[in-house]
Amino acid sequence: MTDKDFNNCVDNYSDGVYRFIVKNIGHEADAQDIVQSAFEKLWVTRAKVEPAKAKSYLFTVAYHQMIDHIRKDKKNNTTDNFDEVKSNVNISPNAELKQILLKAINELNPTQKSLVLLKDYEGYSYQEIGEIMDLSESQVKVYLHRARLILKDKLIHLEKMRA
Repeated sequence: MTDKDFNNCVDNYSDGVYRFIVKNIGHEADAQDIVQSAFEKLWVTRAKVEPAKAKSYLFTVAYHQMIDHIRKDKKNNTTDNFDEVKSNVNISPNAELKQILLKAINELNPTQKSLVLLKDYEGYSYQEIGEIMDLSESQVKVYLHRARLILKDKLIHLEKMRA
């Protein structure tokens, strides 16, 4: 990979990697650190990475760093919970539905959350997700199906609680 290829990767993939990480961990500064580390690792190993595989490589590195970050937070038990400030302002039905969906996604385990975000939010193929998360294509399909079933149950439960 040349310097120009690396710069193209930064231009083309940094936003997508950042969105994926911040959606998973919910903390912008930590997500920026993880994305920067992923690009640093790509820079160090650029001679070994083919430009066509750079996107998969970045997402894989960022995903593994995110998992390490989550484990470290759990181990240190210092995870900050930022509760949303609720106001008396009327929320539109679409915004309310989006909040319910985000709450349900955030309750999934990290693997399930990553699968749903990569497939449904970022639009990656099963094969690409498998490469990113070190899973076979069939494992991705099965785990994603299970995650969607859990999401469905959570959404039904949350909707019943609202009614």
